[in-house]
Amino acid sequence: MAAKGIYEAKGKSLLSASLGDLVVANKCASVNSSTDWEQLQQEQPWLLTSRLIAKPDQMIKRRGKLGLIKINATLGEVKQWIQEKLTVCVEIGRSKGYLKTFIIEPFVPHEQSEESYVCIYSHRYADTILFYHEGGVDIGDVDAKAVAMDVEVGADLPTTEEVTQKLLTAVQQADVKLLLAGFIVALYNSYRDLFFTYLEINPLVITGGKIYILDLAAKLDQCAEYLCKMQWGDVEYPAPFGRDAYPEEAYIQDLDSKSGASLKLTILNREGRIWTMVAGGGASVVYADTICDMGGTSELANYGEYSGAPSESQTYEYAKTLLSLMTTSAKHPEGKVLIIGGGIANFTNVAATFKGIVKALREYQLALQEHHVKIYVRRAGPNYQEGLRIMREMGQTLGLPLEVFGPETHMTAIVGMALGHDHAKPTPEAQLHTTANFLLPDNDGMKCSTQQGSPSVSRNQSAADLTNSIAEAKEFSQSLFTPKTRAIVLGMQNRAVQGMLDFDHVCSRATPSVVAMTYPLIGDHKQKFYWGHKEILLPIYKKMSDAMSKHPEASVLVNFASLRSAYESTMEALEFPQIRCIAIIAEGIPENKTREIIRAANKRGVTIIGPATVGGIKPGCLKIGNTGGMMDNILSSKLYRSGCVAYVSRSGGMSNELNNIIAHNADGVFEGVAIGGDRYPGSTFMDHILRYQAETNVHIIVVLGEVGGREEYEICKAIKDGRISKKIICWCIGTCAKMFNSDVQFGHAGASANADSETATAKNVALKAAGAYVPASFNDLGQMIKQVYRELLAEGVVKEQPDVAPPTVPMDFNWARELGLIRKPASFMTSICDERGQELLYSGIPITDIFKDDLGVGGVLGLLWFQRRLPAYGSKFIEMILMVTADHGPAVSGAHNTIVCARAGKDLVSSLTSGLLTIGDRFGGALDGAAKQFTEAFDTGLIPMEFVNGMRKKGQLIMGIGHRVKSINNPDMRVKILKEYVKEHFPATPLLDYAMEVEKITTSKKPNLILNVDGFVAVAMVDLLRNCGLFTREEATDLIENGVLNGLFVLGRTMGFIGHYLDQRRLKQGLYRHPWDDISYVMPEQNM
Repeated sequence: MAAKGIYEAKGKSLLSASLGDLVVANKCASVNSSTDWEQLQQEQPWLLTSRLIAKPDQMIKRRGKLGLIKINATLGEVKQWIQEKLTVCVEIGRSKGYLKTFIIEPFVPHEQSEESYVCIYSHRYADTILFYHEGGVDIGDVDAKAVAMDVEVGADLPTTEEVTQKLLTAVQQADVKLLLAGFIVALYNSYRDLFFTYLEINPLVITGGKIYILDLAAKLDQCAEYLCKMQWGDVEYPAPFGRDAYPEEAYIQDLDSKSGASLKLTILNREGRIWTMVAGGGASVVYADTICDMGGTSELANYGEYSGAPSESQTYEYAKTLLSLMTTSAKHPEGKVLIIGGGIANFTNVAATFKGIVKALREYQLALQEHHVKIYVRRAGPNYQEGLRIMREMGQTLGLPLEVFGPETHMTAIVGMALGHDHAKPTPEAQLHTTANFLLPDNDGMKCSTQQGSPSVSRNQSAADLTNSIAEAKEFSQSLFTPKTRAIVLGMQNRAVQGMLDFDHVCSRATPSVVAMTYPLIGDHKQKFYWGHKEILLPIYKKMSDAMSKHPEASVLVNFASLRSAYESTMEALEFPQIRCIAIIAEGIPENKTREIIRAANKRGVTIIGPATVGGIKPGCLKIGNTGGMMDNILSSKLYRSGCVAYVSRSGGMSNELNNIIAHNADGVFEGVAIGGDRYPGSTFMDHILRYQAETNVHIIVVLGEVGGREEYEICKAIKDGRISKKIICWCIGTCAKMFNSDVQFGHAGASANADSETATAKNVALKAAGAYVPASFNDLGQMIKQVYRELLAEGVVKEQPDVAPPTVPMDFNWARELGLIRKPASFMTSICDERGQELLYSGIPITDIFKDDLGVGGVLGLLWFQRRLPAYGSKFIEMILMVTADHGPAVSGAHNTIVCARAGKDLVSSLTSGLLTIGDRFGGALDGAAKQFTEAFDTGLIPMEFVNGMRKKGQLIMGIGHRVKSINNPDMRVKILKEYVKEHFPATPLLDYAMEVEKITTSKKPNLILNVDGFVAVAMVDLLRNCGLFTREEATDLIENGVLNGLFVLGRTMGFIGHYLDQRRLKQGLYRHPWDDISYVMPEQNM
């Protein structure tokens, strides 16, 4: 999600609808290689009567200078020009490609003097309106020439008088000035209401007292789609010129839009040999940087990322799409490499995502072998040990070179291995820190102690001593978080809250950092959590105001609200003076809404972390939400005690990687904040750097910036003017951007350079020139941190001290089971249905296949009851049974009971149950009995006469024989219909034939002793099960003994009972009371 360019035709359509009569109504026709010109002329007849202008509509700048505009032409001339341009490869700057989409408009005759230039763009605190009284292709350096007017975020619309005074002083004609002033005010209003982020009109023409928008370049805030869908309609975001739009990219974009996770894919070079599948927005940029730094630019096939805890099925779809692209392109003589990389995840279950990737790898195993693919894996985070194990096991059977590494290996080390710069080495198992080991913390670490005497706490201190020492320490005056900081969490994020409490416990905090939760969709109640070994209750409030009033000590709000409600909940929180810091986790908040939050927060002196962040962490004090990951990472990165390095990063995923790098190369983290990847983070790098500058216990500041924006230049200024005097190490990721031939939107919304000065390379150069420590690449960041730290050790600024083991934190049962550390017998077993995977399975068959093959209700019943895919005639027969047994009138006991209950005002389920409970041997329960009697007689070789005589001697009725109304002379049409179908479609009917012989004997004695519906269904179903070829004789017998035949009657009659219930409600029948005259009162005789 980001500010994304749109087609000129779409932009003009939006403005035309918004501005109304203020401008000449937009007429335009979009054409491409598949356009039917005859149809176009019929739909747009003005094309035949107007002089026209045509130009490419692919976000290409300076089309006039490039000779890409056809002016004042007829339709025939325009058509010929476009068809010629469609076949020519065009080079524009570094990009080469074909012109594919064109826009045709009426030509507007005008003078050069009637042209002007208007541009509106957004930045952090305001929108800037640029105006120049000249326009067109020869305008030159508009930034130097144009007059600018800033409209602050949240300010009222500018008046026409203000616009006239500030922008239109060079316009001489009074009538033109009046038109322009009104137009600019209306244009800015449309810009704001429609959530544009950039709008440039050059030229804007006023001729004959009318305003024409001739050329337009525009960007929309894609995140605002949920707010502007009605006004926008369908918006297509074209790929930058020089890069084809692939259907696979559109597919991943669609997956992304339907998921709470983040899924991105951009094809850079379809024939490239280096393919990446990287977890994390920041990490994906770092991997691309490293590949380009090592000379792999021309062979890099794609950019993309998956993050935000995608499910196994979503990761499978992502991996399958990527592998399909990789293995359907041309083979490479050197083979191909697949880099499955990522940082240390905060909350994504690595094993779950790897299961999806492994499934896709197995599916493409042969294709991968044909393309000689080598695979390199590096990942860490929750359950990474299981994920790496799955990968290693898969590698042993895949038949491909596969190397797997965890957090002990630098994040980008596998790039060098993949490109042949380094050779993979087996990882010593002893170096792996497993989650299970966090019950037994390491004791060999070293801890920093500053010369000034930082308040490092002995584990033997009492809670009171700890609190008093903190309260007296002046160095916390600049801190967002202290050991006494309390937080309220918005949203039912139980796992995140438990992680915060576990962090508190391992840091030896005296009290939990979370005091309450708030969630507007449920009532007030309490939720159970763990504080170390014991259980505690945290209050949950429906209203935020209740949480604030009852917990005035809370100064931090961790906001897990969705992107649609994060703005409202944050603005509400800002109304409470006790809140000093708000972390907004949601990604995709519209930029205008974020800027309003920033404005309101600045007014109140509140620090905003986010949006689009995982949060921040301060060892010994507080961690926000899922920051820092699982307990094994917190311990291995020594986040349970304070170090001397403070960092600020845009990327939340990379913040965890920084924790790891700092722990391995210095004494640990003092504080770390991920400000978020959006264009306008709530707080800036400098906000946190200046806090770190004021902290006496911080000696090294690390900044991980990125391509896009100008924040890093503020750091340069602060270094030069002395506001930053501490050791500061900076690196901006995204250096690869300058090497691509077309613009690439990286994983973060703000990671896109709009000017040369916003490139990562330019910022790294500027930072180094200003005096910051800047490594040669991200690969060298750890070494530079170690170098600076060693210098401080040598100078005596910091001293190493033996570390102290933190308290142990018990592992949750569910997580231990997830890791495979324990086992527990399941309470239930099932073999008919599985809803856990990508789609619902009935006996192993996906629900999509069930509908595709039109199995119907009978087929579904076969899967769920018999665990077999029945032949079509069998499924149809089951459906016929359900139809003929659905109802038999209101007089039978089941329907009667249902009706009585319905009239008593009972609900549907109660009324249905009342009717179903009457089913038994006397009503509807004869199917199982009939099947058993007829089957035993047939299987033992009794002839029909012997069977009938034997039952008479036993004094037993033959189940399934006899009917109260129907007879041999008045046959039951239900039986007749079923019999005709069975005889025509079943391969064999031995038991039915046997039953028909029995019927001949019984009806010779009494005409109503016919084979009734129950009996027919029973014997026919036995024939189906025994002779369809899907069941053994024993399996068929087990099904019958388990009651499957009575189940058919229950299922069918359920439909009828529900019908009776609905009928009684529809007829509004009152309470039923049985009439006295239908009851025979037989009282016992009384002794006189």
